[in-house]
Amino acid sequence: MKHKKNSAFARQSAGDRALLIVAYTILGLFLAAIIFPIIYIILSSFIDPITLQNKGVTFDFSKWTLMAYERVLGNAQIWVGFKNALLYSIEATILGGVVTLLAAYPMSRPDFRGRGFFNVIFVITMFFGGGLIPTYLLINDLNLLDNPLAILLPCAFNVWNMIIARTYYQGIPRDLQEAADIDGATEMAYFFKILIPVCTPIIATISMWNFVGMWNSYFDAMIYLKDPAKQPLQLVLRSILIQSQPEAGMVSDIQSTAERAQLAELLKYATIIISSIPLMIMYPFFQKYFDNGIMAGAVKG
Repeated sequence: MKHKKNSAFARQSAGDRALLIVAYTILGLFLAAIIFPIIYIILSSFIDPITLQNKGVTFDFSKWTLMAYERVLGNAQIWVGFKNALLYSIEATILGGVVTLLAAYPMSRPDFRGRGFFNVIFVITMFFGGGLIPTYLLINDLNLLDNPLAILLPCAFNVWNMIIARTYYQGIPRDLQEAADIDGATEMAYFFKILIPVCTPIIATISMWNFVGMWNSYFDAMIYLKDPAKQPLQLVLRSILIQSQPEAGMVSDIQSTAERAQLAELLKYATIIISSIPLMIMYPFFQKYFDNGIMAGAVKG
């Protein structure tokens, strides 16, 4: 197999080989730009804060410590935010997936009257929005301030996801629809019993997008959720990373201002790792569907 690859490479022209070398070099640089910061953050989260500040990353394991993780995991607000973020992400995934898949089905049918009109309306919303102030006034008029629905309902429908799902539907052979019609299946029966089971790749892709989007989102929660008991982990992470204000319980026992600053820097790295764990766990399970879903949804039809 290796010999075949080498012979195929040898048959390519000098220009093609040069282009491949340049492409692989660029991809390697991009990979290094992604991998090295992650490795640095992981290593830094285990190093004593004084050592990290004075010497940087070291492989002297006597200078390593779990203090940052102990303080982060021992803080109640971290767990509250983690629970809320996980709950909101799951709810957004389910809600967004159901609405998107249901909306994409009629838009994929050539016999749907007004399909062109609705396509134009949907696409317009991708480029023009109401803005922050009108949206805030709408949420306020609906009495949804400090209610998790304020961040869940606006993300229930994503036009781009609908277009991807619609294109995927259009790539499914019409023979399935015709066979279902011959058997007397209704539209609802065809959609839920025949169409949805063969759409696993696009469902997994949309679910992952919805989950990651809600998990990483903090701005809407910052605007609409004032109760700390309802705020997601991202707001806690924001206070640590951007505002450099870790939760009081994490540094309350340290009197020195310099030591507090050093520990706060270490807490940033530990919090980043902890907040990334759900995504690192779920991605390997979705990866086998992700490539097929995004490529088929973007190309077919």
